[in-house]
Amino acid sequence: QAELGKPQRNCYTLPGFDFSYGLYTQRTDGGVPEAIGHWNTVKPRSTSAQNMPRDFITMNRGALKAGYTTAHEFNLYYKAKDIRRKDGEYCRFKRSPPKVPADFTYGITSRPSTPFFDLLQHRYKELWMEQQRALTAAKRAEKKKKDKVHETRTTFLRKQPLPAKEESFWHLPRLEKVGPHLSTFPDRDARKKAFSA
Repeated sequence: QAELGKPQRNCYTLPGFDFSYGLYTQRTDGGVPEAIGHWNTVKPRSTSAQNMPRDFITMNRGALKAGYTTAHEFNLYYKAKDIRRKDGEYCRFKRSPPKVPADFTYGITSRPSTPFFDLLQHRYKELWMEQQRALTAAKRAEKKKKDKVHETRTTFLRKQPLPAKEESFWHLPRLEKVGPHLSTFPDRDARKKAFSA
């Protein structure tokens, strides 16, 4: 029942000041005294033997010497004689250390110093202005090239007219190669005299 003359409580009573919330984790490392008094070093792990990759160059050479030619025969040879690479061949540092020149410097090259004299003289502005002038001059020259009148056939013929054709009388094409059927001249001499005139 509710207490007389007091509002009804809708909360739980809290535990005392010595109560700690959450889970208690049991310390196994000994805490601060153990850290100060002892040096707990990590024991080195024993490295397991690395499975080296297959040496296909040696296996292919052996298969060719044995007289195998097809892919199926090569696969059977690989299963029969599984040759692995040697540890020294696989390690690139053991194989050949990197060759570095004597005067080689590691790191990034330092940035060149700021040319304050050029900044004070407004040299960069002058260079930019010269570039802009060169660009405008190039654009004008391009525009002039475009504005030129294109050569047409009419203007070309005005400058270099075609040679005049010699007039030739028109003949029927079917009668050009037909020789004369009648000879009205009395003899050949009279005919030659007439044609020479």
